[in-house]
Amino acid sequence: MLIAAWCGLRYGEIAELRRGDIDLDQQVIRIRRAVARVAGEKPIIGPPKSSAGVRDVAIPPHLLPEFKRHLADHVAVGARTLLFPSSRGSDRHLAPATSYRHFYRAHEAAGRPDLRWHDLRHTGATLAAATGATLAELMARLGHRSPRAALVYQHG
Repeated sequence: MLIAAWCGLRYGEIAELRRGDIDLDQQVIRIRRAVARVAGEKPIIGPPKSSAGVRDVAIPPHLLPEFKRHLADHVAVGARTLLFPSSRGSDRHLAPATSYRHFYRAHEAAGRPDLRWHDLRHTGATLAAATGATLAELMARLGHRSPRAALVYQHG
């Protein structure tokens, strides 16, 4: 959930992240692919939602220790290894229902049952804007082609 809230990534982008997509030296996440699920079919790996979705997203400095710990403790060696695999196999994508189950517990504990997973993306955009990111920087961070799309994610 940290990566969704602080980096503003889409669920499919997070689920398809691999060790080689994380560059701790440059402090960026390289978004090059996403995974989509269609009921009854195998996950489909492809490009992000739009051409603007292919991007590098800066990792906030306070998250670097979390990334380092996660990579060391939970991710097998190899550039193609999934960051967040299924418990049914390191080569299988994490099912959205698994992530949502944890998210639902967290939003209930926080007293905010109205929140949706996608609201974490809005949080990431709002936090970036609060640090002084320009509209162009927000568009690049979120993978949007139009200012209008990026502005939808702004909340006061």
